[in-house]
Amino acid sequence: MNTRAARVAALALVALAFAWGCTGTSDDPDPDPNDDYGIDGPLEPDGPLGKADSVHVSGPSVSTWTGDTQVWKAKNAWEDVDTDAARKAGIAWPANSGLDWDEKFALWIESMPRQASDSYFETFTLTTPWGKTLPAPKLECAELAMFLRVTFAAWYELPFFMTALDQHGTRVYFGHFGARTKTSRYKDTPQYAYWYNDYSQWSAAQIAAGWPQDQKLRERGLYGGDDQMDFVFPGARAGAYFDEIHLNKRVGHFLRLLLGFFGSVHLADARNAYNLTPSAIRAGDVLVERWQRNGIGHALVLKEVRAINGGLYEAELASGSMPRRQPKWENAVASKSYFTSELTGGQGVNDQGDEYVDLGGGIKRFRVTKNIGGTWTNTWMAADEASWINDTDQAALRARPAAFQQLLGQVSPAALRDALLGIIDDARHHLQSYPASCAARARREVAFEQLYDVMGDSFGRTRAQVDTDYRLLEDYVFAELEYATSKTCCWNKSTSAMYQIAMDYNRSLLESSCQEPVVFKCQGGGYQVFANYAAQTGRAHLWKPWSEDESCPQRNVAEDTEADSQSIGWCSVVANGGGESACADDAFEDNDAPGTAKSLASGTHAGLAVCCGDDDYYRVTVPSGVAVSISFDHDAGDLDLEIYSGSTLVDTSDSVSDAESVLASGGGTYVVRVLGYNGAAGAYSLTVTPQ
Repeated sequence: MNTRAARVAALALVALAFAWGCTGTSDDPDPDPNDDYGIDGPLEPDGPLGKADSVHVSGPSVSTWTGDTQVWKAKNAWEDVDTDAARKAGIAWPANSGLDWDEKFALWIESMPRQASDSYFETFTLTTPWGKTLPAPKLECAELAMFLRVTFAAWYELPFFMTALDQHGTRVYFGHFGARTKTSRYKDTPQYAYWYNDYSQWSAAQIAAGWPQDQKLRERGLYGGDDQMDFVFPGARAGAYFDEIHLNKRVGHFLRLLLGFFGSVHLADARNAYNLTPSAIRAGDVLVERWQRNGIGHALVLKEVRAINGGLYEAELASGSMPRRQPKWENAVASKSYFTSELTGGQGVNDQGDEYVDLGGGIKRFRVTKNIGGTWTNTWMAADEASWINDTDQAALRARPAAFQQLLGQVSPAALRDALLGIIDDARHHLQSYPASCAARARREVAFEQLYDVMGDSFGRTRAQVDTDYRLLEDYVFAELEYATSKTCCWNKSTSAMYQIAMDYNRSLLESSCQEPVVFKCQGGGYQVFANYAAQTGRAHLWKPWSEDESCPQRNVAEDTEADSQSIGWCSVVANGGGESACADDAFEDNDAPGTAKSLASGTHAGLAVCCGDDDYYRVTVPSGVAVSISFDHDAGDLDLEIYSGSTLVDTSDSVSDAESVLASGGGTYVVRVLGYNGAAGAYSLTVTPQ
């Protein structure tokens, strides 16, 4: 996924809005919702800290007056175990637990139960101190880690900050005191204490009578979009989610600022999170993958750690993605493949010649903010004194993936193979909804590299044989691209329909003889070959032009750059007997485009099926209007339904039930589209009812 730092290099870094009012009311007029607060460039991380990890590098003075910018009061300290607040029972711990707040944070992360996501995987249920529960929010990977930490710190009034350098070399601190330099408010960032309300002191009776709402916050989302959370209410975005879980509305507004300017590159910065020894891991820690200095990285939250026989552990990770999604909860085998990847600061170099160990990846723990000598200082808990690794100790950092290979249980080669195939399939699913995603392409290829090793070492299969066994056409159509020199990587608003158009175009080229696929990338200055095919097949209205959805220094490149690949070509895969498994066609195939839509009479049509990334189209002609519905097993595959008049979308249905229905008024000919959400496939029946 793309780092937030790369996203904010332009002036309009974040689409935030705020309410002005010296009394803190949220009902006053909004300034420009695209205000950048005077910040004129990205916030950059620093290099290694050096000797002893610079544990006592000081931040802002505790005594500095921050009554205007303060987000929440830091009434408690992370080390507290015997204060009135620390002795109380909490969200995941009993009264008089004797635990410090960092240990309680780990318990909270571990306690949140599994639930089905709005896609094909499992996520978790977010729990709050007030007994409210919500499905986990749709966030980018680093956003998830920061969201969880900030939310916990704000709920329990603990100090927190993250730090970076702005474009002019000024050190900035985003934390419980707002966005500041060491001595003053930073630029024109919000005066949280003045502009927004805090209802933290409400009694249980007041809360029971009605949760307070901040309408401005509820209308706002995160920069870049794709944070729709209809499970809060139809059309809700991240601001509404934050409003639902925070009595202190300042925190919701602050989260939108922090998540807009900080990302995985800042989690890799030792000033915000320190490097852990493998044996010290626990829930709430963050595993960071870095395979470029800028651009693509990944961050996964450690969700559960379990002791097993022989002093070993099983660990399970959860992560968001970009475009944003609910966190995907990985099983222990898949999680181990992440822990043992060289992208987490291990051996080897990337395509630019950078050693992975120099890029800041690996297992991290958030630093805790303490009052040390009158300054807010990011450090570690006293109990963690023996758990950190100096960020310049390259030998110890490089050794961690191999250490996790031994520590995280013994995984059979067959189980590891299946886990890697699952990661590859996960990346494919993501591409079926967002075919421009360079992060998913890269994640797929990293898993293939690991698969080559497993299959060679344990099954005696060559790379060519692995490609023949497991490569699909889509792996070639959506080949990996170099982030820094490919404008496709900045495009987060590509769609599932565009995925199918690119696949259909390439399948059309293969009808007479095999040829190497045309990669979905910028070529000749654009994507005209695919746009033309969309028009030829009646899908011009489904093709979206390229958009700069994140800061894109490579916006003007005419030819994207494909990453070096050691895989055999697609035609070699086919010649060796490999390739795509055939989709189980139903009686109406081929109906994969509006131009081949099959006419339907009224009544119910059973025995139909939509294949992965292969939509079904039907034509319905009625004198006065029509209702169309599909019924299916949602657990087997989440299908959605659309109806068009020409190129105009008339109605859509995308619930999470076992049925979808759309309605069109007036006589005429309509085109119905049945599609699988996030590449889902499944059987269905379709009913046409003239009105």
